Amino acid sequence: MFKTREIPILETERLRLRPFQPSDFEDAAAMFGDPEVMRYLGRGTPYSRELTWGNLAYMAGHWQFLGYGMWAVEEKATGQLAGRIGCCQPYGWPGFELAWALVRSRWGRGYATEGAQAAMDWAFEILEQDRVISLIHPENHASIRVAERLGEHLQGRTPILGVEHLVYGAERPEVGVRQLCTHPSGRSFAA
Repeated sequence: MFKTREIPILETERLRLRPFQPSDFEDAAAMFGDPEVMRYLGRGTPYSRELTWGNLAYMAGHWQFLGYGMWAVEEKATGQLAGRIGCCQPYGWPGFELAWALVRSRWGRGYATEGAQAAMDWAFEILEQDRVISLIHPENHASIRVAERLGEHLQGRTPILGVEHLVYGAERPEVGVRQLCTHPSGRSFAA
């Protein structure tokens, strides 16, 4: 059953989480084609332009099938694509995942934590998820630190695409959304 939903736009202090657009393709191809960005994602290899196109279509389709998915992360100050952050649960996945990946030039600025916190809050508050997980390659120390800053804790291990990943997770807190979120209709919601 399809759960079509307009894709909301989440705003943080420095970031705008918005739907991917066709104009994002070149920047996305550069990000997903970067061996360092892809080192711990998927099978650990860069995407071709064709695979990038397929991944963008997958991310758009995830919103249409399930009513949630990945956002393009736009740096407010520059309008540039800074990465992708959001939620997914493809067929056979071990749970509702909160995931992030940033363009290498945006690493070390706290964007992953800032954007992922907004996505996590949205998942708990709007989607009413009881639990989120993040699947992290054991050697990806930067993402482990992000997960821990988000309040996620190591809960186990699982193979993903033939590679063992750590399962970090967090339960829904009793507090509301901490970031201002704006729906395309203009409706805003906050704690």
